[in-house]
Amino acid sequence: MTDGSGSPRPSEGARGTTVEDVVLNANTSFYNAFEAGDLDLMAAVWLPEPDPVCIHPGNAAIYGYSEMMRAWAMIFANTPYIQFFLTDVQVRVDEDVAYVTCTENVLSSGDGAPEEGFAGGKALATNVFRKTSTGWRLWIHHASPVLSSGGQQEEAE
Repeated sequence: MTDGSGSPRPSEGARGTTVEDVVLNANTSFYNAFEAGDLDLMAAVWLPEPDPVCIHPGNAAIYGYSEMMRAWAMIFANTPYIQFFLTDVQVRVDEDVAYVTCTENVLSSGDGAPEEGFAGGKALATNVFRKTSTGWRLWIHHASPVLSSGGQQEEAE
């Protein structure tokens, strides 16, 4: 593929798939593993070295692959149901590092959910990926809770 001048498009891969699309697919794999509660799928998403970092809303940072996998096992054991609806998704690729920012609109059951019901929440997330010989792997996940629904107008008041 070319950019019209005959030069190849730098962000385009095989069959018209852009690098951004590939990174977004890796991001989707992370949320699919989370929703499935599947530790093997989650382990396949993450970059084991250099030490990955995971920060869930309201919690301390988890450093290192082994510690993080233990934390995911605990989360999966204590989360009977979780579903993510991602909005405001943006992707940026810079050579071998990429990031995705998004709003996680979360529906879950378990601790904190009403009896016989679901709890909802919202977080802003940044997912940083590194390109490896096996594809794009998640290196850093940081999600922060959204405490208000207001925007710039609310901030100005």
